[in-house]
Amino acid sequence: MLMTAAGYRESLRRLTPRVFLNGAAVTSVADEPRLAPGLNAVGVSYDFAHTAENKRLMTVPAAGGPINRMLAIDATADDLLSKLEAVRLLCKEAGCAQRYLAHDAFNALFAATKRADDADSTSYHQRFLDYLADAQARDLALGIAMTDAKGDRSLRPSAQARPDAHLHIKERNAKGIVISGIKAIVTGAPYMHELLVMPSRTHRPEDSACAVACAVPIDAPGVTIIARAAGRSGDAAAKFSAKYGQSTAIVHFEDVFVSHERVFLAGECEAGGYLTTCYATHHRHSCIGARAGFGDLLIGAAGLMTEANGLDPEKYAHIREAMIELITITESFFACGVAASVYGMRDTAGCIAPEPVFANIGKLLLATKIYDMQRLAHYLSGGLIVALPGPDEDHNPETKASLAAVFQGRADIPPEHRRDVARLITDLTASDEGGWYSVISLHGGGSPEAMKREIWRNYPVMEKMELVEKLLGRGLVRAKSDKQPGRCCEQGCETPEAAAEDA
Repeated sequence: MLMTAAGYRESLRRLTPRVFLNGAAVTSVADEPRLAPGLNAVGVSYDFAHTAENKRLMTVPAAGGPINRMLAIDATADDLLSKLEAVRLLCKEAGCAQRYLAHDAFNALFAATKRADDADSTSYHQRFLDYLADAQARDLALGIAMTDAKGDRSLRPSAQARPDAHLHIKERNAKGIVISGIKAIVTGAPYMHELLVMPSRTHRPEDSACAVACAVPIDAPGVTIIARAAGRSGDAAAKFSAKYGQSTAIVHFEDVFVSHERVFLAGECEAGGYLTTCYATHHRHSCIGARAGFGDLLIGAAGLMTEANGLDPEKYAHIREAMIELITITESFFACGVAASVYGMRDTAGCIAPEPVFANIGKLLLATKIYDMQRLAHYLSGGLIVALPGPDEDHNPETKASLAAVFQGRADIPPEHRRDVARLITDLTASDEGGWYSVISLHGGGSPEAMKREIWRNYPVMEKMELVEKLLGRGLVRAKSDKQPGRCCEQGCETPEAAAEDA
């Protein structure tokens, strides 16, 4: 059954996770003001599934009734495109939808568990399908515990001085497994219902204990969440992030028991590697929609600010050119997301994944261009955004008149309108929150190096070389060893070891 934002918040009150925020325990996640912007942002994904104008995009028909698209398995290219558009819709309202990580994990687990079953005659796929149906029926919010603490990155997991640097299976018994370790970047962790644990890289046999995927209730014994605040709750200057934000957390799993029916991989290195790369492709595709939504916010705010400044883009070429550049950046990486959807690749499990070259190019573009997007917003808005007095001055009779003169731009636009847009741009681009948006854009979904590796692994360079050989009439046949990593066959079955980071 589809929940509402109010129902989601109430459901959190029935849970008792062990959460620490700024050095103190949180007694009620649902009622903690410093987490409220995060709950508000997740709540948008629930409420939009009920609105007449959005529910077609935000829901997927199913036998038991519609399910939220953020929990759906993609079966067609249209599904991929709808998911991309749904994420953009959510993020231009709330900055970051957060729940799309569950969509990306579910689609990767759907494919990876089927591969594990086909290779090793396991029963992971049916376990996952049962869990998937339950999560969809309860309309859960799920966090993705993927990025390990890693320790000394020059050493493999089994060589680390601290075993908990990578989450691993510590014990196996007749009823399930016991896991321990630290996951370092878990989006929205304090206000999720459950956590999906997944490996963050391809593991070798000696590190097979780290190739684990499972579902853990947020308040399972042994789970400790150390979180940062979501947004800037209570800050009157935070015109956006006082309402919408995102918490990220370090999650410590200390001897956490997971029953067999909640275990989806337990030592299968090859399937775990496929899970990692498949998730990365889905997640980078989603990130494209997310940052396009962020671009929509910047484009709208920059347009309002130039209007309030009295600068008509039709008359001032430098303003028009800056706006066009901001639009071009946003829509160019979104176009890669559209292409990745249209050229989606069918998996042997029956689901469909974004085409990896376009998905990784789009994510690489937004990761590196986020700084240009912020720069252009600064250029278009002017220096006022970093010289604004605090909100306490807005109603100070001693300063109100002089501040009105500063904030007044075009005569027919009230000065407080210009002031509020300036504060919103400051919040999104020149505050702690703005810096946070740039970092998650750069590293969320993996580092730029990981995306470059995937582009190189999947792009058919050899085909282009053979094309030119043919044009030159030489027809030179190259040995298999000349091929790119991952291009050993038409499917590119070799998997790289590059990590896929959480958003």
